[in-house]
This record gives sequence, structure tokens and C-alpha cells, in this order.
Amino acid sequence: MIFDAHADIWTDVALKRAKGNKNIIKQYHLEKFKKGGINSGIFVIWVDPPYDTNPQKRTMEIIENMSVEIIENQDILKIVKNFDDLQKGLDEGKLSVLIGLEGLSSIGKNIDLINAFYMLGARHASLTWNEQNELATGVKGEPSRGLTNYGIDTVRRLESLGMIVDVSHANEKTFWDICEVASKPFIASHSNSRALCDVPRNLTDEQLKAIAKSGGVVGLNAFKDFVHHDINKQDIEHLANHVDHMVDIMGIDHVGFGFDFCDFLNMDTMSSFASGEEVGTVNFEDASKTQNMIKVFKDRGYSQEDIDKISHGNFFRVIKEILG
Repeated sequence: MIFDAHADIWTDVALKRAKGNKNIIKQYHLEKFKKGGINSGIFVIWVDPPYDTNPQKRTMEIIENMSVEIIENQDILKIVKNFDDLQKGLDEGKLSVLIGLEGLSSIGKNIDLINAFYMLGARHASLTWNEQNELATGVKGEPSRGLTNYGIDTVRRLESLGMIVDVSHANEKTFWDICEVASKPFIASHSNSRALCDVPRNLTDEQLKAIAKSGGVVGLNAFKDFVHHDINKQDIEHLANHVDHMVDIMGIDHVGFGFDFCDFLNMDTMSSFASGEEVGTVNFEDASKTQNMIKVFKDRGYSQEDIDKISHGNFFRVIKEILG
């Protein structure tokens, strides 16, 4: 059983449906999920480049296509609004999916729109992607700028509604501001260790400890640029080293999966943040390869109990606590 805390599936649904395709998850993703053992996760609404010049318009386009995809594929999808939904979906052999929001640039200063997303079914949000917006500052924003007053109110609104707060993509100032404001566990859905690969999207040991202290979880990110600076070491073994390090720093109860596989994204989108055309970590290029990581864990002596915690149990705990 695998829970993937970060997948840009709704983006792919929007892109392919715009070209006249239907049943995107069945046609392009389901077999990979089955082969990898992924049966639950967070699928995010992400304002993808080059459409990020008008985030509100793009968000509505993705929501429109996502909604049609969900209605037409209820035989394979269970939208998760609470922990019972998650378990029910698994029992029925469906994909148990939380709708997430990767960044809230689309709402501007209108925090009440978060309630609308909640009514739609969203149960997760980060305040920013890489950009600087009305709420917070991403890794490409001003280093000295963090949460705005609107951002502080947004964190509180998310928590009051029972939505998971995500700090992946936040710059350090925003991270620590959220750490101060948050009263519940928060997550970094798709981030690695900066001690092993020093890039802004990865987390320092102090940040990892802060997430663990909150009761939260960090999801391992498969994007090769976050694995190692040496292109010859951007492989599954060096990616697994991030798990070893995070377990050492945070403890086994605070590490999970948030793979952020990019194999289905086009280069118009990828070129805004990727180096080169090959984005996959060697031997871990897409969702079908997930069991390769489980094998690495077994080879490294992780117990089945520990593997279960990393593969799904830790995120399940947070979902149960936040969503109820």
C-alpha cells in the first residue's frame, strides 16, 4: 500500500482534456499506479507554467476538467473528505484521492475563497508554489519576505476548516512564519534533505526537526535535481539516502512519500524549473517504479513496520488527525 502525497494529476487531466481526450487517469496513469502499488494520495490543482500569468483563470480551467474527470470515473476514484472516506476507497479497490491546492495565488487576498475550495472537496493546501503572492513567499521570491497578514489568516482558516497545511515550495522565512502560526501538524508534501542536496526546495535539518515537532510528515521527492548535484548520482540509491537522513533527524514517524513524478508533463512546463530534458531519477522515473524503492528499503534493513509507516502510515495518521 502506497500513499503518494504529491501528484500533478489534475494538471495532466486539464492538458489532455483540452486536446479532446477523456478518461485520462484510466488511459495514462492507472496501470502505472497499479504496478507501483500506489492506491492513495494527494492530487493537486497546480497553476502550471506557462498558464501562471493568470492563476485564477487557470485554476478554474483545471477545476472544470477535474470535475468532469471525477464524475465520469467514479468506478475508480474515491474523493477523500475525511479519514473514513480514505479507508472506504481502499476497501472498494479504488484510488483514494485527496484534492489538494499547490499554491493559492488564484485567490489574491480573498481568503473566503478557501471555503469554496473546501466545499468543492479540497482538504490540503500550500500557500505558494515558487512565486511570491499576496499570502506568502515561495523559494523564488524575496528571501526576507515571508507570510503576509493575509497569509497568517490563511493558515488559521485552513486549520479551522480541517485542511492540511503544506510548506513545500515556501522560502525559509515563510516556513518559519508558518511554524509560528500553525497550531496543528503541518507537512512538506514533496521535499528532500538540504544536507544531502543543497537546493532551496530541500529542507534544512532544523526545518525537518520543526516539522517532526509539529507532528507532521515530509514526503520524499523523486525529482532528480533534488537528489544530488552530481548528475551521475541522481539515482534511486542516492534518493534513498535522503530517507535514511530524514529518519535519523526526524524519526521514523515523520517520513513519507511525495514523489512529484514529472514523466507526463511537457517541456513547456518543465523548462521553467528543470535542468535538461531528462527529469527522472534513474531507476525511479515514474509511478510504476515505486516498488523499486520498497526493495531498496528492505535491502537496507528497514523492518516491515517501518516500511509501512513510510509508505502510508505516517501520512494516514496526519490525515486522520486533521480531517477527522
